[in-house]
Amino acid sequence: LAYAEHQAHDALTRFFSGGDLPGAAWDVRPHYKLGTAFRADWSTAAPRDPLRIAFLCEYDALPGLGHACGHNLIAEVGAAAALALKAALESLAEPSAVQVTVLGTPAEEQGGGKIDLIKAGAFDGLDVVFMAHPSQENAPYLPDVAEHDVTVKYYGKASHAAAYPWEGVNALDAAVLAYNNLSVLRQQMKPTWRVHGVIKNGGVKPNIIPSYTELEFYLRAPSVKELSLLTEKVENCFKAAALATGCKVEIKGGENDYYNVLPNKRLQKIYKENGKKLGIEFISEDAILNGLSGSTDFGNVTFVVPGLHPYFYIGSDALNHTEEYTEAAGSQTAQFYALRTAKALAMTALDVIFKPGLLEEVRKDFREMKLKEEEQINPV
Repeated sequence: LAYAEHQAHDALTRFFSGGDLPGAAWDVRPHYKLGTAFRADWSTAAPRDPLRIAFLCEYDALPGLGHACGHNLIAEVGAAAALALKAALESLAEPSAVQVTVLGTPAEEQGGGKIDLIKAGAFDGLDVVFMAHPSQENAPYLPDVAEHDVTVKYYGKASHAAAYPWEGVNALDAAVLAYNNLSVLRQQMKPTWRVHGVIKNGGVKPNIIPSYTELEFYLRAPSVKELSLLTEKVENCFKAAALATGCKVEIKGGENDYYNVLPNKRLQKIYKENGKKLGIEFISEDAILNGLSGSTDFGNVTFVVPGLHPYFYIGSDALNHTEEYTEAAGSQTAQFYALRTAKALAMTALDVIFKPGLLEEVRKDFREMKLKEEEQINPV
């Protein structure tokens, strides 16, 4: 997968650096702040204080499945929308001062590449950020939730399982108890909370008391505040298993927590209007509020800059993270839907640029949603 990310990075940087693209050249910076990230900028004439609009490209994949979440299409949509916006601005006799940016953002599936880029300052100065994600339906927004990774390691003592098991300290027992503790906890979990994980190491041989086991879990909740509450409860389950078995436990959270996506109702409304002009049929508001969702590091982006993260149908009812979706994401059928989504994003960006007062409304939505979230995390 690392090799695939490098290949995608190199292909996209060559594309934006290529002389066959129409109009003025892009300023391309490969390996931008991360090894497989890149940045391509284009500005209209006289960009003294330009409006800075960015489109994001993801291109990582899933182990064993490939592009089962359609990140190849995310990259295509981001690049196509940026090219469309650039072409539209170049066609004007007196274009406004605008900078169009394409950011290649790796490692969404594991690690949170966008969060690393935020920390490195890649999003500083941007005014609005756009990205679109493949799904089974069209929606201007889905309530993507906050997520925390945790790796748990139990250390016991090996012994002969038949001859003198009383000399051992069974780390597998600790892992099993932890798993069962979480199953019991589910009775008191909110319906919107999710805990799911795997035992990555369960021992070596049946006749050896396991001295080491390892688990990996993902915790999800609708907000950062609820995620912290869930994390405390889950970690107590891990600690209790260690106490019961006499094992030592090491609990290590992931480097980056994914935040919930902050909705920007004004951007969503404009995108929906543009999408309908192109024939996109959107699911209802009830379906959005009651629908399923995952997590994305784009949520962290929406805490630092106004952002739009719609979902789009790709011509298949296959579910994400399946072999069937890998096939659908690479099909010719998906191309129509991806490019139509890119047009809707570019049209929305043009509205932000040229509709009087719209940018300030977008900024107001951003400030209000961020303040509301921060008040929940740090109440007065």
